Amino acid sequence: MDKKGFIRFFGKLAAAAVQMHREKAVAILEFELKELENIFSLLILGGFVGFPSPPAPIALEILPHMERELTIMLARSDFAHDPLAALMGILEIG
Repeated sequence: MDKKGFIRFFGKLAAAAVQMHREKAVAILEFELKELENIFSLLILGGFVGFPSPPAPIALEILPHMERELTIMLARSDFAHDPLAALMGILEIG
């Protein structure tokens, strides 16, 4: 292997390492963003599961930013898709 081939090989190896580190950094940032969204949801909706809630004015101010989380929560709840459960809830039948 000549000198130019040797330099090209290690240049490509270094570029691949840089790309790998970038992809790993992006994956870590995406994971952190998801976890921060979960924490944010717990802060706002934590009163439903027993966590202390933030003061009402702050919660109302932040609520518009919770649109995606509320949509997911309603989509996952059986209460939204089960008319019999809604009726039982209105009639307070346990």
